[in-house]
Amino acid sequence: MTVLIGAVVDETGFSLARIEALFGDTALAALGKSVLLSGSTAALGAVFGALLAWLIVTRPPESAVRRTVLSLCSVLAQFGGVALAFAFLATIGLNGVLTLWAAEHLGWDLAGSGWLYGLPGLILVYTYFQIPLMVIVFLPALEGLREQWREAAVSLGASTWQYWREVAVPLLTPAFLGSALLLFANAFAAYATAAALVSQGSPIVPLLIRSALTSEIVLGQSGFAYALALEMIVVVAIVMVAYNLLMRRTARWLR
Repeated sequence: MTVLIGAVVDETGFSLARIEALFGDTALAALGKSVLLSGSTAALGAVFGALLAWLIVTRPPESAVRRTVLSLCSVLAQFGGVALAFAFLATIGLNGVLTLWAAEHLGWDLAGSGWLYGLPGLILVYTYFQIPLMVIVFLPALEGLREQWREAAVSLGASTWQYWREVAVPLLTPAFLGSALLLFANAFAAYATAAALVSQGSPIVPLLIRSALTSEIVLGQSGFAYALALEMIVVVAIVMVAYNLLMRRTARWLR
């Protein structure tokens, strides 16, 4: 409610000027980059996370490898913010350990033109915690596949490929899409990692909000920050509603 009121009420009373500012070039560019960042990392995280989750499911429940990988995913899914940004800066930044080693021994310039400090770098860093998060949220769906379903399909003459195409994939699709939407919302709302990695400019909406609140060049932009925050709330709300609908469909056969 505070964000909503701050977005439509200014010193003169009710006004849509701050909402109209969301359709300016700067705000639209930031929204486009945020959607690109969230969508690409959600897609990468969903695909590779689902593959890793499938490999985990193939291991016995009491397997030490399975327990170790799950524990590692639980930690890495929460490993974000300044610590994650510093880890990448110290590794492949302009003066990172791996960057200096590659330049000295292989003649490669891993840092390039500073790509790590822009949108490509954010995609790489975000994918780092998106993959383990996908493992955690998608694993229950894979575990919900019952062996009796495979046996029934085989008894009816289905091959392994037919079982996955006709039975497993249709059942897993809502859970997969729902998990991907959760990853999208997770990346769209992330701030600390991007703030620590990108020191200048406002390539995504959370950083544009920071700029509007802290800018010493253009003062009085806190109202615009409220409008940007309201925009983020609307986007995340739409994504989470779609996620809940997909999870509700998945829950029908997980019972």
